[in-house]
Amino acid sequence: MQVWWPEQTRAFLAAVEEHRLSACWLLLSTTGMRRSEVCGLPWTALDLDADRLSVAQTVVMVGRTPTLVADVKSASSRRTFELDPVTVATLRAHRARQLKERLRWGEAWTTTGLVFVREDGTMLNPEWLTKEFQRLASAAGLPRIRLHDVRHSYASSALAAGVPIEVLSRRLGHSRISITQDVYVHTNERQDRNAANLAAKAILGG
Repeated sequence: MQVWWPEQTRAFLAAVEEHRLSACWLLLSTTGMRRSEVCGLPWTALDLDADRLSVAQTVVMVGRTPTLVADVKSASSRRTFELDPVTVATLRAHRARQLKERLRWGEAWTTTGLVFVREDGTMLNPEWLTKEFQRLASAAGLPRIRLHDVRHSYASSALAAGVPIEVLSRRLGHSRISITQDVYVHTNERQDRNAANLAAKAILGG
């Protein structure tokens, strides 16, 4: 598993701030949502006044065609969770941008009701999203990771920040807390150094 440190994620988000899908990259980074979930996210699943998002459908590849699946892979994947204020504000700005694109395209616009679409309103190809992510990350001079590793980066950062593992497990859509523990509770040099410093401070004082 490869992950970005929080400062690397921030560097990526700063580099893609003007990208037309900047809200997509931010949402992936601040929620740990799966690629299929973000591609299939409808506006009706967002309650921006309540800072809340629901996951209930996905976009998957059937052959070479992106296809909407009006369900998720498991009961635990169907979930609702809160959004932070920065992500909510960015999604509001994205909605305004999308409305302008819709006006420009006029009758040629394809209505899907999805939050993240191509310039003409048609569904995003999940594989294209992965390639675009890798292109942008490379242009930003960041270590090469998979798009799915953004989910791992989110989880690792959340745990390091003190988010309870049972809360993180629910937000990620895992069926059992043990899955979250098995995947994400691992030691790295930075966490180990922090543990050493915190333990020493508690024992020695000062």
